[in-house]
Amino acid sequence: MEASRGTRPVRVRRHGVRRAALLCALAALAAAAVPASAARTPAAPDPLVVVDCFDKPQVRPEEYLLACGDGNNRLVALRWRSWGPGTATATGTDMVNDCRPYCAAGHFRAYPVTVTLSKPQPWPGHPDLRRFTTIRLLYTDTAPHPVPKDVTYKLVY
Repeated sequence: MEASRGTRPVRVRRHGVRRAALLCALAALAAAAVPASAARTPAAPDPLVVVDCFDKPQVRPEEYLLACGDGNNRLVALRWRSWGPGTATATGTDMVNDCRPYCAAGHFRAYPVTVTLSKPQPWPGHPDLRRFTTIRLLYTDTAPHPVPKDVTYKLVY
């Protein structure tokens, strides 16, 4: 086969075209031969969340309110090192109102803390989600009086 380019004839190799067509056909057959089950990704486990005071699911929150009634205790600047499947761990600061002489006149004090969420359970009314049901606070310096340096609470929201 010849094609003209300017005044010089150019030869096109037939076996090169055949080889390219054959390779394309083989690639198409190989792609079609892969079973559909191999192309699917495995189902992810139910997402893990921590439920906040407003009944909203949170994943790796930067802040988390511990004292839902009066807002006098909040975890801030949370940096999550892990999240699931059985636990989640972060470092951050526990901001606690000292309530001296009373809460409205008190001052917020900062306490460095390691936070561990654990015991994931299905979240009632939300079939696709599991929620952490306990929170452990390990104060890395001092703890707010009269809280122990290592304390675990049940999350009831």
